[in-house]
Amino acid sequence: MDKCIACGACSDKCPQKVLNEYNEGLDKRKAAHVQYAQAVPLKYCLDKDNCLYFLKGKCRACEKFCPAGAINYEQSETQREIKVGSVILSAGFQPFDPSIYSTYSYANSPNVVTALEFERILAASGPWMGHLVRPSDEMEPRKIAFLQCVGSRDMNICDHPYCSSVCCMYAIKEAIIAKEHSHDDLDVSIYYMDMRTFGKDFERYYEKAKKLGIHFIRSRVHTVDLLPDDSIRIQYATEQGDRKTDEFDMLVLSHGLEVSDSTVELARRLDVELGDHQFIRSGSFTPVATSRSGIYVCGALNGPKDIPISVMEASAAACAAAGNLSEARGTLVQEKEIPKPMDVTGDIPRVGVFVCSCGINIAGVVDVKAVAEYAKGLPYVTYVQNNLFSCSQDAQDNLTEVIRAQGLNRIVVAACTPRTHEPLFQETLQNAGLNKYLFEMANIRNQDSWVHTDNPEKATNKAMDLVRMAVAKVSLLEPLQEIQLSVNPGAMVIGGGLAGMNAALSLAKQGYETHLVERESHLGGTARQLRVTAQGEAVGPYLEQLIAKVEAEPLIKLHMETTIKDVDGFVGNFKTTLSTKEKEDSVEHGVTIIATGASEYKPREYAYGQHPKVLTHLELDAALTTGQVDPKSTNSVVFIQCVGSREPERPYCSKVCCTHSVETAIHFKEENPDCQVVILYRDIRTYGERELLYKEARSKGVLFIRFSLDHKPIVEVDGDGLKVTVYDQILKRDLLISADVVGLASAVVSNRAEDLAQMFKVSMDDDGWFLEAHQKLRPVDFATDGVFMCGLAHYPKPIEESIAQAQAAVSRAVTILSRDEMWLSGTVAFIDQNKCVGCGVCWTVCPYQAIDQNEKGLAVVNEALCKGCGTCVASCRSGAPNLRGFTTRDVMAQIEAMM
Repeated sequence: MDKCIACGACSDKCPQKVLNEYNEGLDKRKAAHVQYAQAVPLKYCLDKDNCLYFLKGKCRACEKFCPAGAINYEQSETQREIKVGSVILSAGFQPFDPSIYSTYSYANSPNVVTALEFERILAASGPWMGHLVRPSDEMEPRKIAFLQCVGSRDMNICDHPYCSSVCCMYAIKEAIIAKEHSHDDLDVSIYYMDMRTFGKDFERYYEKAKKLGIHFIRSRVHTVDLLPDDSIRIQYATEQGDRKTDEFDMLVLSHGLEVSDSTVELARRLDVELGDHQFIRSGSFTPVATSRSGIYVCGALNGPKDIPISVMEASAAACAAAGNLSEARGTLVQEKEIPKPMDVTGDIPRVGVFVCSCGINIAGVVDVKAVAEYAKGLPYVTYVQNNLFSCSQDAQDNLTEVIRAQGLNRIVVAACTPRTHEPLFQETLQNAGLNKYLFEMANIRNQDSWVHTDNPEKATNKAMDLVRMAVAKVSLLEPLQEIQLSVNPGAMVIGGGLAGMNAALSLAKQGYETHLVERESHLGGTARQLRVTAQGEAVGPYLEQLIAKVEAEPLIKLHMETTIKDVDGFVGNFKTTLSTKEKEDSVEHGVTIIATGASEYKPREYAYGQHPKVLTHLELDAALTTGQVDPKSTNSVVFIQCVGSREPERPYCSKVCCTHSVETAIHFKEENPDCQVVILYRDIRTYGERELLYKEARSKGVLFIRFSLDHKPIVEVDGDGLKVTVYDQILKRDLLISADVVGLASAVVSNRAEDLAQMFKVSMDDDGWFLEAHQKLRPVDFATDGVFMCGLAHYPKPIEESIAQAQAAVSRAVTILSRDEMWLSGTVAFIDQNKCVGCGVCWTVCPYQAIDQNEKGLAVVNEALCKGCGTCVASCRSGAPNLRGFTTRDVMAQIEAMM
């Protein structure tokens, strides 16, 4: 009961509705804050006579969906021994408890909340169903402040000197969502030390927040006062040392991540080494391996990280664990039995319509009950239901039972986007014995409630239109058959850098022949120019060992000084033409991993090219390695950050630069304590435990001076030396620094392999980075099946992330290679030979080269290549092509229903 936050998720999710509130005196305003305000929690009792868990030993929906972990079924104390070949630890983190900070009044005011509690306030399943209110009086706040680094970067109170990595971004996200939820012009301010938006597209999101009017104030808040009207006064010192005061309706504490005591105890029982701050220790070259062989780690347990990296590391850990078990692959697999689909040919359509509330994402705008009632009167509709969350497991189980009980043979779900949820519902149809293609989604969220928030009445009418159109189409749908293909169990890795070589070795370790293609005459890529990792491991010796392993591995076929000339085929059956100076070869393989790396930006400023001691990061690393630059004989060195990054031409953070400069600065100080080392920066982004390097650099006397984009430093040649002029934000005057060496933190830039992208039919973003299928759910997959990415080709990242991403790409690739055959989508084009005149328009416009000519010169579709895009259908003047599941008849039925 101490954990309950009164969100109501358990009762909403319970399919039997056996959870009942019996604490009538509940104060909802305090319930979300119960842990630290000693408020009365929301308590539920179980009707065990009807609970599915107690009746059948299954369900547990309430436990699964409780965001606070307040519900736990009693577990048997019986111990079981399970024999396994590998173990993966993914125990995650716990949010930092800010109640120890008396300064912030967290335990004394319901209007001072943590970011996680504020997330629940904004959530559709939260205490106020997604309505933005302040807990004390349930009125909508007009001013909200976010306070960063609560429980992070703190060595005084909580002993958490590390950065929690995720807080800056979740604060920006919550600030933007809060403004979207506000009916008034919400005023939001974020008080911070350094804004650490270092991930892919994070900097753009930061700039978007600024344009939306969110205030970013670089400062330290030292006092929080509670006022009689429940508002909050904060006092803070600006960067210039000025003391200022402001008042807010709510204060959100961006609290950090830490490892729980129970997880620490688990790690000790498993004899796994922990770091100084209780995160599991791993090396840069073995990012998911623990100190104990056979035990691997992923997610925030080995350092604070966000969702995309956690998901990527999960696949990496699976790859590392499976590498030891390749000989036993498949020996314990139990095939899932899917019911044979019922034959509905010739049957009168019996349509079931399921209208989703999606919390308040839909129901907050659309009258979903009215839509459900309207659907009951549509032709062929025999069953209608409204669900709070149609995608939840209990709703899926219910859908299966309803299909069987009601004899439904066509299903419409009016909910969100089919892009993310259609496969889930199709799987449910299969489990119920229906062909998965007898299904249609009406997108009443993205295409309706989200874009018509200001007009609920018209949004409701539009939802009815969308449902009517979906019913008209689904009534005409026929079962589709999928294509079965054999899989070539070979792989191709393009790029022989750190990521590419690790991917090739991981594939070989799992028993798959791999073709490693490198355009240069040597392996190693960018890593050949790096000196050490952030943890101080020497890169050179590791790289030599890695290259030797690759060259000695019999399952790896090396193709040096080779380029890709042409690509044919599809997932499981690619055929790639390789070109060298002497010849061309054709290689067949089932999957492709693109690891083409990136390059270092060559500056056009800061006197680069005008003086031999103005060096980029990679050049400085090389100079330190060869002795061209000797710290012992260097009196002064200046590092300039964000050279070519975070500017209009490249509006992204290159992620690795701050850590690299700080580490190199420490190296100069260790070799020559008397050397003056200055780092000129905009934000220091030493995320995670890299923050300890920042702390060490300051303790060794490295000077940090901040500059702004509109007052960039000036570097001039001064005889044999250099002089650097920078405007000091605190002193409000120019500083002149003499320097022997100037290190430029140059941007990491894409190699822009557009030709490769076209051949493999994969996408790139505006900055030239390869575009993943989904940033969080599929971070190493392309939208094109069978093609994966890793390393710098995806986005700038440090060595450990590149290696983990290579392992993740292999893990995803093996899901294809480990099959003897696979099934492809039934939603493909077909050609009416009676209408085709062989004009060639369709095979000319097809982006997948999926249309050929038969012996009569007429068009014919290669269904294995077809992705169902419909380009051929739209281009043909004769109307010969059609798309299964989206035939002209189906689409016209929707249009007629709309009219």
